[in-house]
Amino acid sequence: MEQTESAPNPTAPVLKGIAAGPGGAVAPVARMAAPPSLPEREPEVADTVEEQSVAREALVSVAADLEGRAAELDGEAAAVLNAQALMARDPELRRQVEEEVQNGRAAAWAVRDACGRYQDLLLAAGGYLAERAADLGDIRDRAVAVLLGLPMPGLPDPGHPHVLVAEDLAPADTVRLDTSQVLAIVTRLGGPTSHTVILARSLGLPAVVGCVGAGTLTDGTTVAVDGDAGTVEVDPAPEVAEQVRRRVERRRAVLSAASGPGRTSDGVPVSLLLNAGEGDPDEAAAHDSEGIGLLRTEFLFLERAEPPTIAEQTEAYTRLFRAFTGRTVTVRTLDAGSDKPLAFAETGPEDNPALGVRGFRTARVHPTLLSDQLTAIAAAAREPDHQAKVRVMAPMVSTPAEAEEFASLARTAGLGTTAEIGVMVEVPAAALLADRLLNHVDFVSIGTNDLAQYTMATDRTLGALPDLLDPWQPALLSLIDSVGDAGRRADRSVGVCGEAAADPLLALVLVGLGVTSLSTASPALPAVRFALAHHSKAECRGLAELALAADSPERSREIVRRAAHPEVTNL
Repeated sequence: MEQTESAPNPTAPVLKGIAAGPGGAVAPVARMAAPPSLPEREPEVADTVEEQSVAREALVSVAADLEGRAAELDGEAAAVLNAQALMARDPELRRQVEEEVQNGRAAAWAVRDACGRYQDLLLAAGGYLAERAADLGDIRDRAVAVLLGLPMPGLPDPGHPHVLVAEDLAPADTVRLDTSQVLAIVTRLGGPTSHTVILARSLGLPAVVGCVGAGTLTDGTTVAVDGDAGTVEVDPAPEVAEQVRRRVERRRAVLSAASGPGRTSDGVPVSLLLNAGEGDPDEAAAHDSEGIGLLRTEFLFLERAEPPTIAEQTEAYTRLFRAFTGRTVTVRTLDAGSDKPLAFAETGPEDNPALGVRGFRTARVHPTLLSDQLTAIAAAAREPDHQAKVRVMAPMVSTPAEAEEFASLARTAGLGTTAEIGVMVEVPAAALLADRLLNHVDFVSIGTNDLAQYTMATDRTLGALPDLLDPWQPALLSLIDSVGDAGRRADRSVGVCGEAAADPLLALVLVGLGVTSLSTASPALPAVRFALAHHSKAECRGLAELALAADSPERSREIVRRAAHPEVTNL
């Protein structure tokens, strides 16, 4: 591909959003249909009992539909849909709908109002619960469609490849995207850690979210989407469109040839790992990675009335370790609490669950959950029929004392000789005292999504402030630099398992900051591998210093883009 760029069309508007999925595409717009709207006149309710029954059946129908779709999927996509189906079956939601009907509201209106009130509660709670507010809005729209006999909200099908444009995308829609037809995603809402972003990256789709001007795009309008720069050019000039198409073809050819372990151009190893959750271990193992950098174990605990037994957990971990023989498997202990409520692990009401009892802190209230899990991981690690390199880490550790306590619990469970023991760095306190944490553990892994949230005092689910959650924020990079420096001095590994690891340019900066492993969705690995192979460790450090010196994420990103190898920036 030529190193010179075509001049943009001066009359073509360029819409700006958040770069959410790397790559580019040129295609006509196809908009998501608007959600079903209620008639202006609400009918009177003649039979309250019958109306309540109709409303309940609509929610059950939605849940069954979501469960049916989940059964055709696997991995994170299936987990997301099953969790959404569980929301549709939530007894508290059903109770609120029935209460609305009892007060005289027709079924569809009752569902709308009850879901709206429930959404407000989730948003006020913050954290994981707030992330589910959009999912509940999708449940509302689907139930209203059932009650009014309208088509189910869903994806457009214009009959040709297109750029999907929407206010936002519900998980039920995102996981069903046909990547042969949907070439890119543009949404008006959403932030860098939203479900849309996570699932789009898992599909390898270019995406721009938080694009305020997306509402002006109409069906059939040709747009050029740049998922690396976070831009959408409307009616691009022919030469611009052709340049993007050539870039897409080149990117596909180059990345298909990128394989093997992660290395800088001067041979410094950087482990390229997967983020993983529920799914087939053998399928996860088939990806070209060096193992798992983040195994989310919540899938074993959610949607249950009782915690899984030690035997159940041991079996699940053993299957995974066998599938990844010869590679790394990093198990994150249960990241739950008030913001990921478990029926068997009440932690009491909290005004701000994101700052409350979650992650490792849950062990203060329910210590056996953690001790049983560590016992199961240790039992699986002792199984003789695998040679996986097992690592275990605790989420939401804030102090050296907590790191020491977790390490002691892990060793007591039998993990001292069969696994490396680490903790996650997700709060500024842990980053600032990373050297002291590393006195007690073998490694640390940085969760950039939460670290950004707590550093910038910005709820990661708040769509109105997505720029503050940009992983290129110099303050966030400065904290990562502190952790990387502590890792170098202690000769300990430092990983990143947040969405930041999926950005090839940012990956170079992270390695320059001292990060030794990157964990992300599998489609992001080839581009990260390619970027590393074109830069030496010293060059990565130089890029990191440029990013640290910038006074804004936009400036940080742009400076690094200009200084990086053209083979990477033109990918």
